[in-house]
Amino acid sequence: MSKRAVILAGGQGARLKPYTVVLPKPLMPIGEFPILEVIVRQLARNGFDRVTIAVNHQAELIRAFFNGAARWDLEIDFSKEHKPLSTIGPLRLIPDLPEDFLVMNGDILTDLDLAELFDFHVRNKNLFTVSSKIREQNIDYGVLESDGEGKLRDFKEKPTHRYEVSMGVYVANRRVLDLIPEDRSYGVNDLLLDLIAARLPVQVRRYEGYWLDIGRPDDYAQAIEEFDQMRARFLGE
Repeated sequence: MSKRAVILAGGQGARLKPYTVVLPKPLMPIGEFPILEVIVRQLARNGFDRVTIAVNHQAELIRAFFNGAARWDLEIDFSKEHKPLSTIGPLRLIPDLPEDFLVMNGDILTDLDLAELFDFHVRNKNLFTVSSKIREQNIDYGVLESDGEGKLRDFKEKPTHRYEVSMGVYVANRRVLDLIPEDRSYGVNDLLLDLIAARLPVQVRRYEGYWLDIGRPDDYAQAIEEFDQMRARFLGE
């Protein structure tokens, strides 16, 4: 089965400044490779034969890096925004998307089996599939719970909260394009809320393996530290 992917690489990377003043976030290095090259290598290894990179901020640097992309044994093309359209809006600019396609952020380090996620989506005839991860957040303070009169009801010393978060990896059926407005900013958050409001099914598939969004300096530093130790998991080498 032919597999198509869209990588969202148009953001300004504001949380990673000042690094992203010089380089777009998808070209930030992880080990010897930019994170975007790691993703492209993973897609090729997982049987995807065409990738569209949605670009905006510093688009020409990304285009220049992938010049001669045949070395990764897949076809790479680009879709350029003329104004910021957030994370899902750019899909309306791509005219030839197939019946089902993978969409992912261009700043993710993960060992997720992308082909298996895609096949799961197609096999179950899903409308939209979200890959999720449990993430823990430690609170470094004593947390008070008080009532409306200011009387203490409970106290927790440095609690840990667990959240199920989106990994920034999705598989979509073409029917979701009908929900995306033209020529305005429209994010994954907007799409998910619109799908819920319309009572249309969204499949959440929890992943237990490795995942980092390198958009924050501390996560980026962690990714750099762990990439070389876990290189085989990410690149299959």
